[in-house]
Amino acid sequence: MQLPDLNLLVALDVLLEEGSVVGAARRMHLSPPAMSRTLTRIREAVGDPILVRAGRGLVPTPRALELREQVRDLVEQASHVFRSQEVALGSLDRAFNIRTNDIFMVCYGGRLVELIREQAPRVMLRFVPEIDGDDDAMRAGRIDLAIGASLQLPPEIKHQGLFMSRFVGMARADHPIFDEMINAERFAAFDQISVSRRGLARGPIDQVLERQGLSRRVVTVSPSFFSAVLALRDSDLILPMPNPVVAVCSQLGLALRSFEIPLPLSPVRVHQSWHPRFDNDPAHRWLRELVKRCCEENALGV
Repeated sequence: MQLPDLNLLVALDVLLEEGSVVGAARRMHLSPPAMSRTLTRIREAVGDPILVRAGRGLVPTPRALELREQVRDLVEQASHVFRSQEVALGSLDRAFNIRTNDIFMVCYGGRLVELIREQAPRVMLRFVPEIDGDDDAMRAGRIDLAIGASLQLPPEIKHQGLFMSRFVGMARADHPIFDEMINAERFAAFDQISVSRRGLARGPIDQVLERQGLSRRVVTVSPSFFSAVLALRDSDLILPMPNPVVAVCSQLGLALRSFEIPLPLSPVRVHQSWHPRFDNDPAHRWLRELVKRCCEENALGV
């Protein structure tokens, strides 16, 4: 069997990351016409346009979006074959600053800490909260790794998908919302909790409700999902929350009950992100692989 030109995988990875033939050509030290010819070969090999014109720029096709994470992982795995660097985990003495929210920390952080204790007992993890207005933290070296769904980061930052998350509803087990079938009108009729570290009461749920001519009443805003959960036990409030959090609450035996939100809400992909200078750092690469492993072992997403 004749193998395809595997160099096309590298070119495809760069094209999807740059979203530009000119930018990809610069990264790969090629002329724009040569990069354009490479894109043509990729299109023929994949059977998809991959990037299509939108105004003055290019946007990825749905097929390209499906392939992005797979291509990134394949390129990283191939590059590992040619790296001779190794890290002595038993003697590794290093602290990693990870910016994330309480979802990752509570759902996956415990397993991550245990794996690190087993493999590199002298390594310390420092989890720090998401902070608005600190977009240069990774450039400046204050953050080693950022984990989240809607991070505002510089364009050169690297990304890897970790898991998918979708919103479901949660209320106390004997909440009256469970007395009848839950439709959009009943969902919107009960007072709700919004979770926002910036104190926002409105979000994607409200936009979808508006398109159906509905609105909900948010009576309290919490900075974290786990503090909001405690408010459900003695109230008639309902809380839309990511399903990995629901799974953890169920494991803890809390007297709460979840339900499907009867709205067409899009799932969200959670990524880990890092500065390119850490790409070839064996210790940092080991940490990223552990984070990915934790999320795959404890698949609480959609």
